[in-house]
Amino acid sequence: MRVFITGASGWIGSAVTDELLATGHEVVGLARSDESAAALTAKGAAVHRGSLDDPDSLASAAKAADAVIHLAFKHDFTDYAGAGRTEHTAVQRMLDTLEGSGRPLLLASGLVSGAVGKLLTEEDASPFHGVDSMRGGSENLALSYAERGVRPVALRFSPTVHGMGDHGFTAQLTRIAREHGAAAYIGEGTTRWAAVHRTDAARLVRLALEQAPAGSRVHAAAESGIPSRDIAGAIGAQLGVPTVSVAPEDAEAHFGWIGHFFGMDAIASSTRTRELLGWTPTGPTLLEDIAAGAYTLPQ
Repeated sequence: MRVFITGASGWIGSAVTDELLATGHEVVGLARSDESAAALTAKGAAVHRGSLDDPDSLASAAKAADAVIHLAFKHDFTDYAGAGRTEHTAVQRMLDTLEGSGRPLLLASGLVSGAVGKLLTEEDASPFHGVDSMRGGSENLALSYAERGVRPVALRFSPTVHGMGDHGFTAQLTRIAREHGAAAYIGEGTTRWAAVHRTDAARLVRLALEQAPAGSRVHAAAESGIPSRDIAGAIGAQLGVPTVSVAPEDAEAHFGWIGHFFGMDAIASSTRTRELLGWTPTGPTLLEDIAAGAYTLPQ
C-alpha cells in the first residue's frame, strides 16, 4: 500500500515508517521542517510538506494514498484545548476525503478510561466526544465513519512507548529526578501505567493496517500496568538517588505539568488485540529499558 503518515518523523512514527518500508509498503510522510523531510528521504520515504494547521493539504495527501496513519499531535500543554481543536479539524477533513472509498484511516489515541482502577479493554468506548474534549474527541469521530465507507481503526498507545532515545514521559520523570536529587512517586505509588516498547508498537500498527476491521480499537500495551512506585524506584536506582513519596497536593509543584499524567491510573488489557492481529510483544519491558540506560546514557 501507499501509506500517508502524519508524524512520520516522530518517536512512534519513525519506527512505523521503518516497519512499513521493511515489509514492502510505500510511505509518504508529512514533514513540517527541512530536517524532518531529510530524515524521511534518507529512509526511502516520499515527503509531503505541510502541517496539522493546513487541513486542505492533509486532505490532498490522504486522497492520493491507499491508507492514512495519523500519528501527529500538537503536544502543546500550554494550549491543550487548542491542540484538540486542531486535531478534530485535521481528522474530520481527512475522513471526509476518504468517505465512501473503503480505505483505512488509523489514528493515534490513548489508553484513558476516565475511571480510576478500571482495566480498559478494547470493548470500552472512549468517553471523549466533541471538539472540546480530550484530543478533540478524534477517536469517536473517526470510528463514526465506519458506517460511511471508511475503515477507521483507533490505535490506543500506552502512556509510555519506551526505548533507547525516548524523550517522552519517562524521560521527563528521569530529568525531574536528576534535578531534585530523588526519584519520586505520588502518594503510595499505586497508580499504574501501561507500557510498550517502540518496536512492538510499530509492528502492531502495521498489523492493524493490514488486518484490523473497520471500527476496531487496538491496544498497544505489552504490560498492562506498572506501579508508579516501581517506575520511580527503577529511575532512582539507575541515577543512584533515593526514591521518595510526594503528597498528592504537592505533585504539581514537584513534577510540573507531568504530575497530572503520572498520577493517572492508566491500565489496559491487550488480550483481544493479540488475538485479533496475532501480535506478540517481544521487546524489553519498561523497567528493563530504564535499567539498561535508555534514559540516562547519552543518546
